[in-house]
Amino acid sequence: MAIVKCPECGNAMEVPTKASGLPWAIGCLVALVAVPMVVGVIGMLAAIAIPSFVKARSTSQLNACINNMRMIDAAKEQWAMSTEADIGAPIDLAPVNQYIKGATSPMCPAQGAYTYHVVGQDPECSAHGTRSAPHPSR
Repeated sequence: MAIVKCPECGNAMEVPTKASGLPWAIGCLVALVAVPMVVGVIGMLAAIAIPSFVKARSTSQLNACINNMRMIDAAKEQWAMSTEADIGAPIDLAPVNQYIKGATSPMCPAQGAYTYHVVGQDPECSAHGTRSAPHPSR
């Protein structure tokens, strides 16, 4: 603020001084250069990270599915031993599921459906295949 005399009455009054446009112009130039660089760096980081997250998720789902098939196979074997069922005998889901913790049929994390098969045959998931040779997630 600057103190200036009024030309008509001669009284002193405060008048705002005109600021130079230079600092504002420098700030705009920096923003014009920095913003696209920041956006580019964030884009590159996302391009690197997102496929890794997707792969980690699918690997985690596959591992959980394989563990579920192990539990199903162990439950089938325990059921077969308790009922003295032979290899190739058809199974009854409700009694087999009682040997699984929680007494419910496990669910595939990739929304696949489990097929228990007969005694002595590996269970199968519609999304991941069998426990011995899992397929990649579809």
